[in-house]
Amino acid sequence: MPHLPDAVLWSIPAFVLLTAIEMVSYRLRPDEDAAGYGAKDAATSVTMGVGSVFFDLLWKIPIVAIYTALYELTPLRVPVLWWTLPLMLLAQDFLYYWSHRGHHVVRVLWACHVVHHSSEKFNLTTALRQPWTSLTVWPFYVPLVLCGVHPAAVAFLSGVNLVYQFWVHTERVGKLPRPIEYVFNTASHHRVHHASQGGYLDRNFGGILIVWDRMFGSFVAETERPVYGLTKNIHTYNPLRVATHEYAAIGRDLAAAADWHERAGLLFRGPGWQPERRRAAHAPDDTARTGPVATRTDPVVPGTDPVATRTADDASPAPPPPATGAQPAAEPAQPAAEPGRRVKRAA
Repeated sequence: MPHLPDAVLWSIPAFVLLTAIEMVSYRLRPDEDAAGYGAKDAATSVTMGVGSVFFDLLWKIPIVAIYTALYELTPLRVPVLWWTLPLMLLAQDFLYYWSHRGHHVVRVLWACHVVHHSSEKFNLTTALRQPWTSLTVWPFYVPLVLCGVHPAAVAFLSGVNLVYQFWVHTERVGKLPRPIEYVFNTASHHRVHHASQGGYLDRNFGGILIVWDRMFGSFVAETERPVYGLTKNIHTYNPLRVATHEYAAIGRDLAAAADWHERAGLLFRGPGWQPERRRAAHAPDDTARTGPVATRTDPVVPGTDPVATRTADDASPAPPPPATGAQPAAEPAQPAAEPGRRVKRAA
Protein backbone atom coordinates (compact mmCIF):
# COMPACT_ATOMS: atom_id res chain seq x y z
CA MET A 1 0.00 0.00 0.00
CA PRO A 2 1.40 3.44 -0.90
CA HIS A 3 2.21 5.64 2.08
CA LEU A 4 0.69 9.01 1.23
CA PRO A 5 0.07 11.91 3.63
CA ASP A 6 -3.35 13.21 4.63
CA ALA A 7 -3.39 16.41 2.59
CA VAL A 8 -6.28 17.93 4.53
CA LEU A 9 -4.76 17.23 7.95
CA TRP A 10 -1.41 18.73 6.98
CA SER A 11 -3.15 21.82 5.58
CA ILE A 12 -5.10 22.74 8.73
CA PRO A 13 -2.46 25.23 10.00
CA ALA A 14 -2.59 26.99 6.62
CA PHE A 15 -6.39 27.06 6.75
CA VAL A 16 -6.30 28.74 10.16
CA LEU A 17 -3.62 31.26 9.16
CA LEU A 18 -5.28 32.26 5.88
CA THR A 19 -8.68 32.61 7.55
CA ALA A 20 -7.19 34.88 10.22
CA ILE A 21 -5.52 37.00 7.54
CA GLU A 22 -8.80 37.32 5.64
CA MET A 23 -10.64 38.37 8.80
CA VAL A 24 -8.02 41.01 9.56
CA SER A 25 -8.19 42.27 5.98
CA TYR A 26 -11.91 42.96 6.38
CA ARG A 27 -11.13 44.91 9.54
CA LEU A 28 -8.41 46.99 7.94
CA ARG A 29 -10.00 47.40 4.51
CA PRO A 30 -13.77 46.89 4.77
CA ASP A 31 -15.79 46.30 1.62
CA GLU A 32 -19.41 47.31 2.04
CA ASP A 33 -20.42 45.42 -1.10
CA ALA A 34 -18.81 42.13 -0.02
CA ALA A 35 -20.70 39.51 1.98
CA GLY A 36 -17.83 39.50 4.48
CA TYR A 37 -18.02 37.67 7.81
CA GLY A 38 -20.74 36.98 10.34
CA ALA A 39 -19.76 35.49 13.69
CA LYS A 40 -22.64 33.00 13.85
CA ASP A 41 -22.29 32.08 10.20
CA ALA A 42 -18.55 31.44 10.53
CA ALA A 43 -19.10 29.40 13.70
CA THR A 44 -21.67 27.26 11.89
CA SER A 45 -19.31 26.70 8.97
CA VAL A 46 -16.47 25.63 11.27
CA THR A 47 -18.82 23.34 13.21
CA MET A 48 -19.96 21.71 9.98
CA GLY A 49 -16.33 21.21 8.99
CA VAL A 50 -15.36 19.61 12.29
CA GLY A 51 -18.46 17.39 12.21
CA SER A 52 -17.68 16.27 8.67
CA VAL A 53 -14.28 14.99 9.81
CA PHE A 54 -15.88 12.66 12.33
CA PHE A 55 -18.69 11.52 10.05
CA ASP A 56 -16.27 10.92 7.18
CA LEU A 57 -14.35 8.52 9.43
CA LEU A 58 -17.58 6.58 9.86
CA TRP A 59 -18.41 6.55 6.14
CA LYS A 60 -14.88 5.47 5.24
CA ILE A 61 -15.44 2.02 6.74
CA PRO A 62 -17.86 0.74 4.05
CA ILE A 63 -16.25 2.84 1.32
CA VAL A 64 -12.77 1.45 1.94
CA ALA A 65 -14.22 -2.06 2.02
CA ILE A 66 -15.91 -1.60 -1.37
CA TYR A 67 -12.88 0.08 -2.97
CA THR A 68 -10.55 -2.62 -1.65
CA ALA A 69 -12.76 -5.38 -3.03
CA LEU A 70 -12.90 -3.71 -6.44
CA TYR A 71 -9.14 -3.11 -6.41
CA GLU A 72 -8.51 -6.79 -5.75
CA LEU A 73 -10.81 -7.78 -8.59
CA THR A 74 -9.18 -5.65 -11.28
CA PRO A 75 -5.96 -6.91 -12.90
CA LEU A 76 -4.80 -3.34 -13.57
CA ARG A 77 -2.26 -1.54 -11.41
CA VAL A 78 -1.14 2.09 -11.53
CA PRO A 79 2.10 2.64 -9.59
CA VAL A 80 2.37 5.72 -7.38
CA LEU A 81 5.32 7.56 -8.95
CA TRP A 82 6.24 11.21 -9.39
CA TRP A 83 4.97 11.21 -12.97
CA THR A 84 1.82 9.11 -12.42
CA LEU A 85 0.47 11.29 -9.59
CA PRO A 86 -0.28 14.29 -11.84
CA LEU A 87 -2.05 12.00 -14.33
CA MET A 88 -4.08 10.39 -11.55
CA LEU A 89 -4.97 13.82 -10.20
CA LEU A 90 -6.14 14.88 -13.66
CA ALA A 91 -8.40 11.82 -13.83
CA GLN A 92 -9.68 12.42 -10.30
CA ASP A 93 -10.48 16.05 -11.11
CA PHE A 94 -12.42 14.95 -14.20
CA LEU A 95 -14.50 12.56 -12.08
CA TYR A 96 -14.90 15.24 -9.42
CA TYR A 97 -16.51 17.49 -12.04
CA TRP A 98 -19.19 14.88 -12.73
CA SER A 99 -19.65 14.11 -9.05
CA HIS A 100 -20.10 17.81 -8.30
CA ARG A 101 -22.47 18.32 -11.21
CA GLY A 102 -24.45 15.25 -10.26
CA HIS A 103 -24.84 16.55 -6.71
CA HIS A 104 -26.51 19.66 -8.15
CA VAL A 105 -28.97 18.03 -10.53
CA VAL A 106 -30.14 14.93 -8.62
CA ARG A 107 -32.18 15.87 -5.59
CA VAL A 108 -31.13 13.05 -3.26
CA LEU A 109 -27.50 13.96 -3.99
CA TRP A 110 -28.24 17.68 -3.64
CA ALA A 111 -29.52 16.92 -0.12
CA CYS A 112 -25.89 16.18 0.77
CA HIS A 113 -24.25 19.03 -1.13
CA VAL A 114 -26.78 21.76 -0.25
CA VAL A 115 -24.97 22.12 3.08
CA HIS A 116 -22.01 23.70 1.33
CA HIS A 117 -24.24 26.26 -0.40
CA SER A 118 -26.36 27.15 2.61
CA SER A 119 -24.30 30.14 3.78
CA GLU A 120 -25.26 33.63 2.63
CA LYS A 121 -21.62 34.66 3.18
CA PHE A 122 -18.64 33.80 1.04
CA ASN A 123 -15.32 33.61 2.80
CA LEU A 124 -12.67 31.06 3.68
CA THR A 125 -14.80 29.56 6.45
CA THR A 126 -17.41 28.73 3.80
CA ALA A 127 -14.92 26.21 2.42
CA LEU A 128 -15.16 24.39 5.75
CA ARG A 129 -18.98 24.09 5.57
CA GLN A 130 -18.96 20.45 4.53
CA PRO A 131 -21.78 17.86 4.64
CA TRP A 132 -22.07 15.09 7.18
CA THR A 133 -23.58 12.66 4.66
CA SER A 134 -20.84 12.33 2.05
CA LEU A 135 -21.61 8.65 1.54
CA THR A 136 -23.14 9.61 -1.83
CA VAL A 137 -19.78 10.62 -3.34
CA TRP A 138 -17.84 7.35 -3.56
CA PRO A 139 -19.55 5.79 -6.64
CA PHE A 140 -18.16 8.52 -8.90
CA TYR A 141 -14.57 7.39 -8.22
CA VAL A 142 -15.09 3.69 -8.86
CA PRO A 143 -13.59 4.05 -12.39
CA LEU A 144 -10.29 5.17 -10.81
CA VAL A 145 -10.15 2.06 -8.66
CA LEU A 146 -11.10 -0.22 -11.56
CA CYS A 147 -8.26 1.35 -13.58
CA GLY A 148 -5.83 0.18 -10.91
CA VAL A 149 -5.48 3.26 -8.69
CA HIS A 150 -5.01 2.14 -5.10
CA PRO A 151 -7.80 3.24 -2.69
CA ALA A 152 -5.21 5.04 -0.56
CA ALA A 153 -4.15 7.03 -3.61
CA VAL A 154 -7.80 7.87 -4.36
CA ALA A 155 -8.15 9.26 -0.82
CA PHE A 156 -4.95 11.28 -1.22
CA LEU A 157 -6.05 12.72 -4.57
CA SER A 158 -9.46 13.71 -3.15
CA GLY A 159 -7.70 15.46 -0.28
CA VAL A 160 -5.45 17.39 -2.66
CA ASN A 161 -8.46 18.50 -4.67
CA LEU A 162 -10.27 19.63 -1.52
CA VAL A 163 -7.23 21.55 -0.25
CA TYR A 164 -6.89 23.35 -3.59
CA GLN A 165 -10.48 24.53 -3.39
CA PHE A 166 -9.99 26.20 -0.01
CA TRP A 167 -8.48 29.39 -1.41
CA VAL A 168 -11.18 29.93 -4.05
CA HIS A 169 -13.78 30.67 -1.34
CA THR A 170 -13.02 34.37 -0.98
CA GLU A 171 -14.05 37.78 -2.25
CA ARG A 172 -10.64 39.26 -1.45
CA VAL A 173 -9.05 37.85 -4.61
CA GLY A 174 -10.11 39.42 -7.89
CA LYS A 175 -9.66 38.05 -11.37
CA LEU A 176 -6.24 36.59 -12.11
CA PRO A 177 -4.29 36.75 -15.39
CA ARG A 178 -6.28 35.41 -18.33
CA PRO A 179 -4.29 32.16 -18.88
CA ILE A 180 -4.88 31.16 -15.24
CA GLU A 181 -8.56 32.06 -15.39
CA TYR A 182 -8.93 30.04 -18.59
CA VAL A 183 -7.45 26.81 -17.22
CA PHE A 184 -7.93 26.76 -13.46
CA ASN A 185 -10.81 27.11 -11.06
CA THR A 186 -10.31 30.50 -9.40
CA ALA A 187 -12.03 32.63 -6.77
CA SER A 188 -13.87 34.48 -9.54
CA HIS A 189 -15.20 31.26 -11.08
CA HIS A 190 -16.19 29.82 -7.72
CA ARG A 191 -18.03 32.96 -6.66
CA VAL A 192 -20.27 32.32 -9.66
CA HIS A 193 -20.78 28.74 -8.52
CA HIS A 194 -21.98 29.87 -5.06
CA ALA A 195 -24.29 32.57 -6.42
CA SER A 196 -28.04 32.16 -6.26
CA GLN A 197 -29.21 34.44 -9.05
CA GLY A 198 -30.25 33.88 -12.64
CA GLY A 199 -27.66 32.66 -15.08
CA TYR A 200 -25.15 31.85 -12.33
CA LEU A 201 -27.10 28.85 -11.02
CA ASP A 202 -25.64 25.39 -11.63
CA ARG A 203 -22.45 26.62 -13.24
CA ASN A 204 -18.67 26.22 -12.79
CA PHE A 205 -18.47 22.77 -11.21
CA GLY A 206 -14.72 22.29 -11.70
CA GLY A 207 -12.53 21.47 -8.71
CA ILE A 208 -8.97 22.30 -9.77
CA LEU A 209 -9.52 22.85 -13.50
CA ILE A 210 -12.26 24.97 -15.05
CA VAL A 211 -11.62 23.50 -18.51
CA TRP A 212 -14.16 20.74 -17.80
CA ASP A 213 -16.89 23.39 -17.55
CA ARG A 214 -15.70 24.96 -20.80
CA MET A 215 -15.77 21.55 -22.48
CA PHE A 216 -19.20 20.46 -21.22
CA GLY A 217 -21.10 23.75 -21.47
CA SER A 218 -21.46 24.67 -17.80
CA PHE A 219 -19.04 27.61 -17.67
CA VAL A 220 -20.13 31.18 -16.95
CA ALA A 221 -17.77 34.09 -16.30
CA GLU A 222 -18.28 36.48 -13.39
CA THR A 223 -19.90 39.65 -14.74
CA GLU A 224 -22.03 40.93 -11.83
CA ARG A 225 -21.59 40.70 -8.09
CA PRO A 226 -22.99 37.38 -6.87
CA VAL A 227 -25.72 36.99 -4.28
CA TYR A 228 -24.77 33.99 -2.17
CA GLY A 229 -26.84 31.23 -0.64
CA LEU A 230 -29.92 29.37 -1.83
CA THR A 231 -32.80 30.75 -3.86
CA LYS A 232 -34.83 30.22 -0.68
CA ASN A 233 -32.50 30.45 2.29
CA ILE A 234 -32.99 28.36 5.43
CA HIS A 235 -32.11 31.16 7.89
CA THR A 236 -30.63 28.99 10.62
CA TYR A 237 -27.29 28.55 12.37
CA ASN A 238 -28.29 25.21 13.87
CA PRO A 239 -25.72 22.71 12.50
CA LEU A 240 -28.12 19.78 12.77
CA ARG A 241 -30.75 21.55 10.70
CA VAL A 242 -28.14 22.74 8.20
CA ALA A 243 -27.03 19.12 7.77
CA THR A 244 -30.49 17.58 7.47
CA HIS A 245 -33.01 20.18 6.27
CA GLU A 246 -33.16 18.91 2.68
CA TYR A 247 -33.56 15.30 3.77
CA ALA A 248 -36.48 16.42 5.95
CA ALA A 249 -38.02 18.22 2.96
CA ILE A 250 -37.62 15.09 0.84
CA GLY A 251 -39.35 13.06 3.53
CA ARG A 252 -42.31 15.45 3.60
CA ASP A 253 -42.62 15.40 -0.18
CA LEU A 254 -42.41 11.60 -0.35
CA ALA A 255 -45.16 11.32 2.23
CA ALA A 256 -47.39 13.59 0.11
CA ALA A 257 -46.60 11.82 -3.19
CA ALA A 258 -49.45 10.08 -4.99
CA ASP A 259 -47.53 7.08 -6.34
CA TRP A 260 -44.08 5.53 -6.81
CA HIS A 261 -43.55 7.39 -10.07
CA GLU A 262 -43.80 10.68 -8.21
CA ARG A 263 -41.56 9.39 -5.42
CA ALA A 264 -38.90 8.43 -7.94
CA GLY A 265 -39.07 11.90 -9.50
CA LEU A 266 -38.79 13.57 -6.08
CA LEU A 267 -35.64 11.57 -5.36
CA PHE A 268 -33.83 11.41 -8.68
CA ARG A 269 -34.90 14.47 -10.66
CA GLY A 270 -33.82 18.04 -10.02
CA PRO A 271 -34.06 19.66 -6.57
CA GLY A 272 -37.01 21.86 -7.57
CA TRP A 273 -38.96 19.24 -9.52
CA GLN A 274 -42.65 18.87 -8.73
CA PRO A 275 -45.25 16.41 -10.02
CA GLU A 276 -47.30 17.85 -12.87
CA ARG A 277 -50.52 17.83 -10.84
CA ARG A 278 -48.96 20.07 -8.17
CA ARG A 279 -47.36 22.43 -10.69
CA ALA A 280 -50.72 22.86 -12.48
CA ALA A 281 -52.72 23.30 -9.26
CA HIS A 282 -50.45 25.73 -7.47
CA ALA A 283 -48.49 27.60 -10.15
CA PRO A 284 -49.83 31.11 -9.24
CA ASP A 285 -49.25 30.71 -5.51
CA ASP A 286 -45.88 29.03 -6.05
CA THR A 287 -44.72 31.99 -8.13
CA ALA A 288 -45.78 34.37 -5.39
CA ARG A 289 -43.73 32.45 -2.84
CA THR A 290 -40.54 31.80 -4.76
CA GLY A 291 -40.24 34.80 -7.05
CA PRO A 292 -39.46 34.89 -10.77
CA VAL A 293 -37.40 31.73 -10.92
CA ALA A 294 -38.02 28.49 -12.70
CA THR A 295 -38.15 25.04 -11.17
CA ARG A 296 -34.96 23.09 -11.78
CA THR A 297 -35.81 19.71 -13.22
CA ASP A 298 -32.90 18.38 -15.25
CA PRO A 299 -29.18 19.03 -15.79
CA VAL A 300 -28.14 22.22 -17.52
CA VAL A 301 -28.17 21.95 -21.29
CA PRO A 302 -25.98 24.43 -23.19
CA GLY A 303 -28.08 27.14 -24.76
CA THR A 304 -31.01 26.79 -22.34
CA ASP A 305 -32.04 28.97 -19.42
CA PRO A 306 -30.17 27.77 -16.31
CA VAL A 307 -32.43 29.53 -13.82
CA ALA A 308 -33.54 27.06 -11.16
CA THR A 309 -34.67 26.71 -7.58
CA ARG A 310 -32.13 25.47 -5.07
CA THR A 311 -34.23 24.24 -2.16
CA ALA A 312 -36.96 21.66 -2.17
CA ASP A 313 -39.29 23.46 0.22
CA ASP A 314 -40.49 25.30 -2.89
CA ALA A 315 -41.89 21.98 -4.07
CA SER A 316 -44.38 21.85 -1.18
CA PRO A 317 -47.96 22.64 -2.19
CA ALA A 318 -49.13 26.18 -1.62
CA PRO A 319 -52.36 26.92 0.26
CA PRO A 320 -55.49 27.04 -1.95
CA PRO A 321 -57.04 30.40 -2.86
CA PRO A 322 -59.85 31.79 -0.66
CA ALA A 323 -63.21 30.12 -1.15
CA THR A 324 -65.07 33.42 -1.42
CA GLY A 325 -64.38 36.87 -2.69
CA ALA A 326 -62.59 38.05 -5.76
CA GLN A 327 -60.23 35.53 -7.27
CA PRO A 328 -56.77 36.60 -8.38
CA ALA A 329 -56.24 36.89 -12.10
CA ALA A 330 -54.79 33.75 -13.60
CA GLU A 331 -51.27 33.89 -14.93
CA PRO A 332 -50.74 33.53 -18.66
CA ALA A 333 -50.31 29.92 -19.68
CA GLN A 334 -46.67 28.87 -19.67
CA PRO A 335 -45.17 26.96 -22.56
CA ALA A 336 -44.50 23.29 -21.96
CA ALA A 337 -40.89 22.57 -21.11
CA GLU A 338 -38.92 20.41 -23.46
CA PRO A 339 -36.68 17.78 -21.82
CA GLY A 340 -33.72 19.47 -20.14
CA ARG A 341 -35.19 22.97 -20.66
CA ARG A 342 -36.29 25.33 -17.89
CA VAL A 343 -39.27 27.62 -18.36
CA LYS A 344 -39.02 30.97 -16.57
CA ARG A 345 -42.24 31.94 -14.88
CA ALA A 346 -43.68 35.42 -15.03
CA ALA A 347 -42.83 37.58 -12.03
